[in-house]
Amino acid sequence: MSKSPPAADCAADERPGSRRREILEIAAQLFARKGYRGTSMRDIGEQAGVLGGSLYHHIKSKDALFVELHDAALDGAAEKIAAAIDAQDDPWAKLRAACTVLLEIQLDPDSLTLPMMNDFREVPDHIRQQLIARRDRFEELFRSLVDSLPLPGHIDRSVYRNLLLSQLNVTADWYHPGRLSPAEVAAQIVAVFQHE
Repeated sequence: MSKSPPAADCAADERPGSRRREILEIAAQLFARKGYRGTSMRDIGEQAGVLGGSLYHHIKSKDALFVELHDAALDGAAEKIAAAIDAQDDPWAKLRAACTVLLEIQLDPDSLTLPMMNDFREVPDHIRQQLIARRDRFEELFRSLVDSLPLPGHIDRSVYRNLLLSQLNVTADWYHPGRLSPAEVAAQIVAVFQHE
């Protein structure tokens, strides 16, 4: 995934090269590197070369900024997954395509999306609830994919989906580049879940 946070409908002040866009990119990099708690508005301002109060002309608050970047990361991931599954007809091929895109994002060492998608531990509770609600909407993509699979009747689709997403989300903990590509790992995971 690109180093800049995805944004489908950029306002005029968010065009590539605009000051606000630069600040968003810097903030995303800082959040990815230092986490929510480790990143301050002062850090963002210093990195962006914007003094104190001027930063608030571009950014409402740290919380609002983190939510905006998180949502943009999920929107970008969802768009890529939707495009990949639209190119497939078979339900298993659709699932494999979705898993491949998600792992390509998760395993990209330069990805800013991964920390935005997964690190909610340090954010305040009221912000965490917003992030979880948005992540749940993102996971609807996988709910519809799993619902269309020809699974045996005794398989609980909710359990199946949660196990699949859990496996995809922890792959970055054990994956080492070289032996298998993200697409090959995705194919292996789907094969296990397909019982092949």
